[in-house]
Amino acid sequence: MDALSVATLVGGVLLDAALGEPRRFHPLVGFGNLTRALERRLYAPSRRRGALGVALLIVPFVGLAIALRQQATASRIAIDVLLLYFALGHRSLHEHARPVAAALARGDRAAAQAFAARMVSRDSAAIEPAPAATESVLENGNDGVFGALFWFCVAGGPGALLFRLANTLDAMWGYRNARYARFGWAAARFDDLLNWPSARLTALTYALLGRTRQALRCWREQAPAWDSPNAGPVMAAGAGALGLRLGGPARYEGQWHDRPPLGSGCAADAASIESALRLVRHGVVLWIVVILVAHLAGSASHVVF
Repeated sequence: MDALSVATLVGGVLLDAALGEPRRFHPLVGFGNLTRALERRLYAPSRRRGALGVALLIVPFVGLAIALRQQATASRIAIDVLLLYFALGHRSLHEHARPVAAALARGDRAAAQAFAARMVSRDSAAIEPAPAATESVLENGNDGVFGALFWFCVAGGPGALLFRLANTLDAMWGYRNARYARFGWAAARFDDLLNWPSARLTALTYALLGRTRQALRCWREQAPAWDSPNAGPVMAAGAGALGLRLGGPARYEGQWHDRPPLGSGCAADAASIESALRLVRHGVVLWIVVILVAHLAGSASHVVF
């Protein structure tokens, strides 16, 4: 990355930290409405229809972002900062998770369950708030933070936008149920593909910042048993890094699923949520430092040679 790209990345991270998600007229809300409207017109239990839907929803927006970046340098900087800000969910992750911890700290389990239900897709009455919120923080460290940073490093603002739109489509269509098993196949596979490199970098980040040996062992031994090829490494390494025991049974749409164990150590509690958030925050700092060092090293090598 050149100096301009590094500065733009830092600018996007700082803008997210300052503003968080838009309170009104959130672009993703509009994208979600557009997705539902297209689904009503296009839906059929067909992989081809689903793939067409993914293309129709992603290609025009990413293409427009690429076209806009061809303008003057100042415009490119502004567009990239805004696109990265749009793609990042670092502050919002804290804003969703901390109410769960606060409710648990004051002994209000019902409120903690309600707040946790906003973070995960499980049945709210059966949610164990502390482990559910902790798992969500660890998984969304990749989905809402490091994945966007990775694709920004690869392809600038359009790369971050591509990742966020694909992630949103997976959240809406990527279910293995009767309606979406075929129609949502392309959305789920495309999201898996985009997430593959960033998920492993996220898992490595967690391992480096926590109990490294245990995190790597949990990643190696537990991740293959997880349904998702990307959530498994992220959550196993994160749980191991924090010395927590996560995973296990959870209820979705009235059905109990006996999920494999994650991590090793004690059960999650209210403090575990903040520990997971701190792991993500420190990871963001680590990524920025590594990117800066890599840029400076590259600049120094050009000067020498």
